[in-house]
Amino acid sequence: MTKAVAVPLDSYKVIEHAQPIACFICNEQNNVSAPFCRHCQAPLALAHQAATQKSPPRMVAVVGATGVGKTVYLGMLVDMLSRRVHPLQILARGAFSITLQQTAVAALAQCRFPEKTPNEPERWNWVHCQIRRPRTRRTLELIVPDMSGEAILEEVEHPHTTPVISAFLKKCCATMILVDAARLDDGLRDQEYFSMKFVSYLAELDPHPKTGWAHRPVAVVLTKADRAAGCRDDPEAYARSHAAGLWQQCSQRLQVCRFFAAGVAGGSALCVLRDGRRVQVPLRVEPHGIVEPFDWLLERLNRRKPSA
Repeated sequence: MTKAVAVPLDSYKVIEHAQPIACFICNEQNNVSAPFCRHCQAPLALAHQAATQKSPPRMVAVVGATGVGKTVYLGMLVDMLSRRVHPLQILARGAFSITLQQTAVAALAQCRFPEKTPNEPERWNWVHCQIRRPRTRRTLELIVPDMSGEAILEEVEHPHTTPVISAFLKKCCATMILVDAARLDDGLRDQEYFSMKFVSYLAELDPHPKTGWAHRPVAVVLTKADRAAGCRDDPEAYARSHAAGLWQQCSQRLQVCRFFAAGVAGGSALCVLRDGRRVQVPLRVEPHGIVEPFDWLLERLNRRKPSA
């Protein structure tokens, strides 16, 4: 015999989870309990955190070809600023914002560089942080993802194939373009071609005469500058002589652009693994030029009004 049992239905819980939440990157509606956006795979934790802010966070892109050192640069930047008090300090928002820093620092501590960023957007590391400056009481909220170089190139060559990248770049207020100075010094031009394509992509993504990418700050950072003679002394002159096409693109298309030189490893060596692969390993960590490009971008952002 089956005994009937009355079970109260907590309908308010069903209604609460039925309400959608808009992705902060692409604005698509999602289930409130979903971890990633169903359209662009960006973490919905960004939307939950942005909903608690009086003003929405601003976004900065850091891009570069595969192997340029983007993950180690971003990780070192966040690590350095998170340990400082003056004149610029970063405070991570959410546990997920510390993963990139942890990954990069742990790899360098083991005398190796971080693994290549996966192509799948749901596996990328995102940093949502609060910027504090002693000269002003106002804090700045920033969102910076560690996007895959291969995914960026795919989007640049075939626009709108990676929704999270196109949607993110449309909302970005500034960007850093990382270029491998060591490869330029060896006469290899793949880094230059990647950056030229990206600058052209930005110009077409938002060509607005007043608020488009032509008027947004862009920092071109020559990474691994310790392995390129003369790069640290005058980054723009180095770019003009070793990447003339990129320098010309930036001069003609970007009104707020500056070249920088940066490096994390004070020295590196070529290591041959058991399977025959050759990889570069850092011999010591001597960061230089890491904060300056980011500080310059923030100074330019403070002069601009946040776009709607």
